[in-house]
Amino acid sequence: MTSRVLEVAGLTAVLKTAEGEMRPVNDVSFHVDRGEILGLVGESGCGKSMTALSLIGQIDAPLASLSGRVVLNGQDLMLLSSHARRKLCGDRLAMVFQDPMSSLNPVLTIQTQLVETVLAHRHVSRARAKARALEVLQTVGIADAKKRLDAYPHEFSGGMRQRVAIAIALLNQPELIVCDEPTTALDVSIQGQILAEMQRLCSETGTALIWITHDLSLVAGLADRVAVMYAGQIVETGTTLEVLEAPRHRYTEGLIASTPAKFLGASRSRGARLQPIAGAPPSLARLPSGCPFHPRCAHAVARCQQPLEETREASGRTFRCINPGPGANP
Repeated sequence: MTSRVLEVAGLTAVLKTAEGEMRPVNDVSFHVDRGEILGLVGESGCGKSMTALSLIGQIDAPLASLSGRVVLNGQDLMLLSSHARRKLCGDRLAMVFQDPMSSLNPVLTIQTQLVETVLAHRHVSRARAKARALEVLQTVGIADAKKRLDAYPHEFSGGMRQRVAIAIALLNQPELIVCDEPTTALDVSIQGQILAEMQRLCSETGTALIWITHDLSLVAGLADRVAVMYAGQIVETGTTLEVLEAPRHRYTEGLIASTPAKFLGASRSRGARLQPIAGAPPSLARLPSGCPFHPRCAHAVARCQQPLEETREASGRTFRCINPGPGANP
C-alpha cells in the first residue's frame, strides 16, 4: 500500500439553482497520506461540506453534476457506479457528521446500529460483529461499553453520541475518514478528548483523516497539514506550521488576524486587537472575476481580477494569489 491514500484533482460540483448554475466545489485539488490529518478550513458557506459530500458521492445527480478525479488508494471513485460507490461508504471510506442525532437512528439500540454496519460490509457471524462493536466503543472511550451497547441514542450525552458516530466510522477500519465539524456543539473538555482520540487512532491504525472546521485554533493542535478554502476553491495548502506562521494567500492572512494569537501560538503579540475580514463572502452564483477574494482584500491589485494560476513551491506548498503575503518567497 502506498503512502498516498487520497488524491483529489480538479474536483468540481455544479449545482442548478433558481439563481442559475453555481460551483460550491470549483477545481479542488489536494491529497492526504496514510496516517495524516488534513484540516480543511474556511468561513461558513465556502464549500467545505459540499467538498466532503462530493468525495463520498452523496450529491443528488438530478441537481448536480460532478467532475474531476477522486482516487482512493489507486481507485478512481468517479468511475464507479452510484451503487458501487455507496458500498464503499462505511467500509473503505467513512464520514462523521456534525450532528450525531441526524446520523444515529433514534429507535434502534447502539448495538444494533454498530452490528448492522459490520454485517453490511463483512461476512462474519453476528457474535463476531458484536465483539467488534464492543471493541470500537472501548476504543473511543465509552465507559462500561458492554452495558451501553443496549442503550438508545437519547440515553447518551452529546459527547457520547459523537463518540458513537466516530465508533461507527471506525468499525470496518476505513482507509479514510471525513469529519465535518463533529465537535462544534460540544464543550471544550469533551472536544479535547475526542481530538486526542482521533490523533491516536490515525497514528496507530494509519487511517487518513480529513477534519473540516472553521476553527483555526482547533486545526493548530490537530492537523498535520491545512487546506484553506474560499468561495469553492482551495486557495492555499501547506503544513500547519507553514500556513499559520507564514500565510501565502491574503485570505489565510485575514483568517489568522481575526483569531486570538493565544489559540494559534502565532508570532504576533498577544493582546493585539483582532482584525476582522471586511465585507462578506460572495454569492457562489455571482462570483467576481479572477480571485474571488479581491473585493474584500486590502492588498488587491488590478491583476487580481484576471484568471489565476495556482503557484506550487518546491516544498509542496500551493497558493492562488498574485500579491501574496510577506511569508511568500519573492
